[in-house]
Amino acid sequence: MHVPDGFIDAPVSVAAGVVAAGAVAVSLRGARRELDERIAPLAGLVAAFIFAVQMLNFPVAAGTSGHLLGGALAAILVGPYTGVLCIAVVLLMQGVFFADGGLTALGVNITVMGVVTVVVAYGLFRLLSRVLPRTRGAATASAFVAALVSVPAAAAAFTLLYGIGGTTDIPIGKVLTAMVGVHVLIGIGEGVITALTVGAVLAVRPDLVHGVRGRTAPLKLRVDGELVDAPAATRDPGPVPGPDSGPGPEPVRSARGVWATGLVAALVLAGFVSFYASANPDGLEKVAADQGIDEKTEEHGAAGSPLADYGVADIANARISGGLAGVIGVSATVVVGTGIFWTVRRRRTGDPGTGGPRTGPRDHENA
Repeated sequence: MHVPDGFIDAPVSVAAGVVAAGAVAVSLRGARRELDERIAPLAGLVAAFIFAVQMLNFPVAAGTSGHLLGGALAAILVGPYTGVLCIAVVLLMQGVFFADGGLTALGVNITVMGVVTVVVAYGLFRLLSRVLPRTRGAATASAFVAALVSVPAAAAAFTLLYGIGGTTDIPIGKVLTAMVGVHVLIGIGEGVITALTVGAVLAVRPDLVHGVRGRTAPLKLRVDGELVDAPAATRDPGPVPGPDSGPGPEPVRSARGVWATGLVAALVLAGFVSFYASANPDGLEKVAADQGIDEKTEEHGAAGSPLADYGVADIANARISGGLAGVIGVSATVVVGTGIFWTVRRRRTGDPGTGGPRTGPRDHENA
């Protein structure tokens, strides 16, 4: 659903950019409460994984394809504020280096694909979590429903922006019907991908799934036919206890195994599996062509990028070119994303060397 330049006029694009910038600013502050020493690198991985899976267009119907938007997946795994930042990082990388999604439409895309999907999906996921049993199966089903609903919600949000600032004169009712109709089908694919990914993480490390934290009762896992409490998340270990201080807090479980597995999966998906993705236009492209929304599409500002259209320039072999571009994209996204999230994490703790709490004049006065 990457909106190109020319679909939405300048005033509405600027307004959407302001909304997106505000959402990113709020998310930077909110993410400080969500990120810890394990989630910061995992958030960069989530962004890279979403980048990879977005390269895998899957067939929908009538010559149309769809791809993951990722807002639901990011919000459930690493939190809504961090989720908005994950999608913003992905869209920025795609727009600047891969000529995917217009540069003047970046604010529109962050608002529609990031903010709307995260708010709708996370709100619905938490609502369902309160009424359904506290089991892995129920959490996985909640992820499916939340992700499914978030996609037509994003389609409706685009239609609203188009109704206000569309550059072509198309009846808004026709656009809404077409956009929501095809994106309900795409939402099914989004729900399946999100549920499978969330369910896989819940099966091995439920303590890493932000969406199931803070429950009044522990998440239940089925082991050998019986329901047992999932392992509780642990926090920073703090100072090393002295000989007379008694037992110290439980060490934090490392997330390196999950990180390594996820990175390998993202590289394989982007570098190899993406070659077999559907070549049909995605939902927005199909509706735009059928309804005439694309009459004033402008050439992308980064059309001359050596990675434009997810291929490396001057490499004739399509399989190698696309696979190498995917690997570069995943690698760059995980580096940029992890750097951003570690920076946000350090600003929360105040001391990048120890991860200890920030101290100020009042703390020293009271010492």
